[in-house]
Amino acid sequence: MTQNWKTYKLGDLCTNVYSGGTPSTKNPEYYDGEIPWLNTKEVDFKSIYSTEKFITEEGLKKSSAKWVPKNAVVIAMYGNTAGKSAINKIPLTTNQACCNLIVDDKIADYRFVYYYVLNDYELIKDLSVGGAQQNLNAGTIKNYEVILPPLPEQTAIASILSALDDKIELNLQQNKTLEEMAMALYKHWFVDFGPFQDGEFVESELGMIPKGWEVKRLVEFANLTMGQSPKSEFYNDSKEGLPFHQGVKDYGERFPNDVTYSTEGNREAEEGDILFSVRAPVGRLNLAKNKIILGRGLASIRMEENNEFMFYALKSMFTTEDIIGSGTVFNSVNKTELEKLEFVIPTNEILSDFKQLVKPLDSEYANNSIENQTLTNLRDTLLPKLISGEVRVKDIEHQIKDVL
Repeated sequence: MTQNWKTYKLGDLCTNVYSGGTPSTKNPEYYDGEIPWLNTKEVDFKSIYSTEKFITEEGLKKSSAKWVPKNAVVIAMYGNTAGKSAINKIPLTTNQACCNLIVDDKIADYRFVYYYVLNDYELIKDLSVGGAQQNLNAGTIKNYEVILPPLPEQTAIASILSALDDKIELNLQQNKTLEEMAMALYKHWFVDFGPFQDGEFVESELGMIPKGWEVKRLVEFANLTMGQSPKSEFYNDSKEGLPFHQGVKDYGERFPNDVTYSTEGNREAEEGDILFSVRAPVGRLNLAKNKIILGRGLASIRMEENNEFMFYALKSMFTTEDIIGSGTVFNSVNKTELEKLEFVIPTNEILSDFKQLVKPLDSEYANNSIENQTLTNLRDTLLPKLISGEVRVKDIEHQIKDVL
């Protein structure tokens, strides 16, 4: 053990440890209120600034849900999420599958506790018990042993890791804003026809459109490649061959993470191609950041010279996953069905104008994503070394300053 570092149980670091509760779903007046209510699928190694669902005061009173003060460490206890953790950055309530650790700031830095739990995710997850549904319990979590340095060193370590995560989060927020700006521009131009309202409109298969524009099927203006999976004997994780993507498993916010590789495969996507999921969920999009092999769950789409328009047109069409064309729900979609998708296509001049406006937004988005990959790799490398004391803060401060 590193000198001056001491062993504690997680429960000993807290002023309180408790789970939450779920108001009866049979009573609608318990939901859609103003009280944030967290469920375990949202506990995914991140800071929580908002929740998907909200409950009412009555729902809070008539259930075992309890208020959790901000800066608690939340650990998911049930099923596939067991062992995952988060920090709540707002006061909220949780369901019963969340174990909420209210860290005593006289003993521990809540951020350090979070990073310790994050680093030990696999070990904590393996403590799950049960049958088909593996679960943790609050007692197991409270008795989990951790080794902590003195509080000032905890704070120094946590500050470095938090600074990296804060920068990653800032880039993600910027990218969300950039995409919203681009989507708003697309909808203003090509859904509402805002800049063209004073011009002449004509009838089309998709309603009234500006004169000179056309309705075209995907096959008429874009290149489409359906994926086909090579035999699994060619797969590897040693980066031999090309990155291989079977479906959406390794999708990122916009660019996929290359995890699996294959030395064989004859269906490929080039850098910049739109990756379209053709099996549930149908219609989820990413962009290839490099050449990849396409598995059977993906198709690649490219509109020469105007792929930016194509990307936002597809995002506008598939705002809800698994819905295609007339609104029928699909578990999968084939090449013929994709080729028949209809789009309103403006003149080349307007396409060029749109590209000039949206390309800088997309470039900034890509730069932020590249920076986030660097920051994430650095954080993931430093995390186990800092938490264990293998690397000390003074040894890497200059390295952190260079990237922040």
